[in-house]
Parts: sequence; structure tokens; C-alpha cells
Amino acid sequence: MRVGLFAVGRLKSGPEKDLAARYFDRFAKAGPAIGLEFSRVAEVSESRAANAETRKREEATMLQKTLAEGSILILLDERGKALDSEAFAKVLGNYRDQGKRDLMIAIGGADGLDPALYDRADMTLCLGKMTWPHQLVRTLIAEQLYRAVTILSGHPYHRV
Repeated sequence: MRVGLFAVGRLKSGPEKDLAARYFDRFAKAGPAIGLEFSRVAEVSESRAANAETRKREEATMLQKTLAEGSILILLDERGKALDSEAFAKVLGNYRDQGKRDLMIAIGGADGLDPALYDRADMTLCLGKMTWPHQLVRTLIAEQLYRAVTILSGHPYHRV
């Protein structure tokens, strides 16, 4: 199963970008052995529309253009379901085992996500109730993807 990340906003060079890239690289190297492949990070610029609703709708349109037909869509949102690392790994493993070909995790813009995306989403995931800057969210999800691979493969990286 190909796993990608959609992000509204471009990550500038710096330690956050380097750390996220390190975890995506680890995921890309370890994932194929268990049927998970890192496909890409699809970055789009934030909409310049005059109001938040229009910005969210334009950003949602950009997200929908990146989705392959039949893709699993996981939205990151503070109101989503909070999972521990083992449960997140199990979600990925279940989608893989169901024969799903593509999965996209989406980080919305500063205004959040368009309401229509919640109807389309297969899951809404919470990384915590605190508000996180987008560059840290990208690093957090990159690390959790790598951790999921280690959990599913029985690697000792993840210890309880």
C-alpha cells in the first residue's frame, strides 16, 4: 500500500524539515518489506482567498486532485480520534491487509479543513488536543509512520 502525506503549506529548510525527511526516509526503506511504501509528500501553497471558508474549499480541491481513485483518506484534526502507536499501526496494517492500494494523510491549512472533507474521510485522527505548528505535525506523523512499520514488523524500535 502506498502511503503519502498531503500538506497545506510548504516546509522551509531547517531542522524540522530535516527531521521529517529522516523519518520518511526510514519509512521508505523499512516499509516495503511489510507491504507499505512511501509515495510522496504533496505540498500545496495556502490559498490566498479573502475568507476562511473559501480558503478551506480551495485547499480541499487541491487535496482531492492529489487523491488516487479509491484512496483511503485520513485527516489530522484535533477533534479526531486519539490512538496510541500500536492502534495506529493496526489501522495501517488493516487497510493494507484489505488490499487498499493508496492511503493519504492530510494536514490542513491554518484555517483547518473544509467540512466536505470530513464526509469523504475514512478516518479523522488526533495527534493530541494541543495545537501544533504544521512543521511539527509533519515530523510527528513521519515518526509515527516509521514507528508503525517497526511495530508491524516486530522491530525493537518501539518498546512498551
